[in-house]
Amino acid sequence: MKILKYFSLVLGLISLNLFSMHHESTNEDVARGWIEAGYTGKDEAISYVQKHMAEDGRNYPGRYVGFGFTYNPDAEPGTMVITAITPESPASKVLEVGDRFTSVNGIEVNEENMDRLNFRGKPGEEVNTTLERDGKALSVSVARGIISANYSKAEVLNNMKSGNADEWVPEESNIIEVLSNDSVVYVLHQSKDTEKSSGLSFEAVSMHRFTFNDAGKVASIRNLSEDRFVLEQQGFTISR
Repeated sequence: MKILKYFSLVLGLISLNLFSMHHESTNEDVARGWIEAGYTGKDEAISYVQKHMAEDGRNYPGRYVGFGFTYNPDAEPGTMVITAITPESPASKVLEVGDRFTSVNGIEVNEENMDRLNFRGKPGEEVNTTLERDGKALSVSVARGIISANYSKAEVLNNMKSGNADEWVPEESNIIEVLSNDSVVYVLHQSKDTEKSSGLSFEAVSMHRFTFNDAGKVASIRNLSEDRFVLEQQGFTISR
């Protein structure tokens, strides 16, 4: 009986060890978990990035044509106050953090017009704006340019913290495919949601490319998404 108990204990330990080895996180697991956390909630997404992104990791969002600034849409609905400016962007040459836009190409900045402000469009075109800076009204013209930014871990987390938790999770989401090659992992995923101001539904497919360092932390992340497709589903058009 003692021998049987001994062998049962050894087999149990071996089985437990094999189970742990089989379920050890791989780069694919981390990449999949990153996307799933992003679809779960704001706190879950922030916690996951804090844990799995390398301290020197970089995030490379999709390129676009525009000014190169960000603002917090939830700070005061219907207003647009610059909270960050992308280095070496058109905005960096003439705008400052704290600037508050009052009109863009003659369109007043308010809650009803937020979707009509044409910061994006053909590169090189001048966009005439009025804004408030230190209590003074200014007229500023900015030529759109190609924005190709990248962000540190700290900047990624700060951007995430400024997001609206109530609008974070889409109505539907799923991961279509996960593929990897050594330290590189690709995740193709899809989401469906309803745009708040218009009440129109939309869907989008995105591709994220992760690279990992030797410690299994995310060293870089790039993404491509169907931004234009989403706009077209809301009735917007892009033309010359």
